[in-house]
Amino acid sequence: MLTPLPWVRPWTLASQAATVDHLSDGRVILSVGLGAPDAGASGFPLPMGRRERAELLDEGLDVLTGLWNGKPFEYAGKHYRIDPTPFSSDAHPEGMPPPPPPIQRPRIPIWVVGVWPSKKSVGRALRYDGLIPGIMGERRPPNAAEIGEISRFVSDNRSLDQPFDIIVEGETPVGGGHDVVGPYADAGATWWIEAHWLLPPTQEGVAQFRERIAAGPPSFA
Repeated sequence: MLTPLPWVRPWTLASQAATVDHLSDGRVILSVGLGAPDAGASGFPLPMGRRERAELLDEGLDVLTGLWNGKPFEYAGKHYRIDPTPFSSDAHPEGMPPPPPPIQRPRIPIWVVGVWPSKKSVGRALRYDGLIPGIMGERRPPNAAEIGEISRFVSDNRSLDQPFDIIVEGETPVGGGHDVVGPYADAGATWWIEAHWLLPPTQEGVAQFRERIAAGPPSFA
């Protein structure tokens, strides 16, 4: 569901996402976040400080969107520097052309994690196409009332005209779910992601997840 952008090379991710966008005929959505050091990353030589990860996320998003334009791209930030490819050939005397842009224009939609009620964190997502909200200091998705607060903040502070998504995750039962999903939709959420994190990593858990997938999305009947 989520790519920890501060821990990957943004030019590699830009190419990978654009490739999948072409293979899927323009159906990719890229979701990114800071990365969670306590989720198994602490044993690796990765940037762990929140401020540094935030800087890398911001610059990584700049690099991604710049490379997706399909034109030579320059960038000079604190952490990343991008120069147009200097290699030339008879076919390309001015240098190698950039990779082809994604099918989706103006770009692949980007969803960004933001923690509420931090206006700075949520405000980062407002520059893009969607928000995956969390609650500061807590390991849980927002409740419907909090989604309402977030939705109002988005409406009051987003200046772009393009549609903007608010994404919520959780669990719904097979054959139902309106009572779970409905209040979030009423509060302003636009996407529901079925997330059964506690299913056991066993054949029984796989069977339960397959059953939930086969049942289809939550019912609104």
